Amino acid sequence: MRGNEQYRILPASEAHICGLHAIWDTVAREKRFLALLEAPPKEDVRDFVRSNISCGNPHLVVLAETRVVGWCDIVRLARPTMSHRGALSVGLLPEWRGIGIGRQLLTQIIRLAWDRQFKRIDLVARADNINAIALYKTFGFATEGLRHKAFFVDGQYFDLVDMALLHPELVESGPP
Repeated sequence: MRGNEQYRILPASEAHICGLHAIWDTVAREKRFLALLEAPPKEDVRDFVRSNISCGNPHLVVLAETRVVGWCDIVRLARPTMSHRGALSVGLLPEWRGIGIGRQLLTQIIRLAWDRQFKRIDLVARADNINAIALYKTFGFATEGLRHKAFFVDGQYFDLVDMALLHPELVESGPP
């Protein structure tokens, strides 16, 4: 973040498509946080954002002035037997990390997910992304598994951690 620049967290809209494309490209090219090496074509980003809006999937952007500097979304799984679940994705431009925006995004997106009848939120993180994993744990995400050498980039293998957060009513009900 530069200076005391302010930011806002808002629902994603079609007006944010170009900014989302740019930030996804920046984060993907870091080769650490996404399973992409570059952003998908702008048309695919447009379709993704439009789909999230029409399906009611939670999708937030972080704006500094009019520039998209972060996002967070949860995409509901399509199969009827898994439609209670959603997959979380979150990212910030490097200069906007470490100042609490990720925590604010997660707080808001989880509330939106519960309001929209999601019962479980899944995510996958690289095992060496210890800051993100620690943050997820503060929200109650539990580690459910480790995928050994499941991520390969620049000639190196990395482990992936599967995590999930259950809606409070599922936690209270206990195992079947």
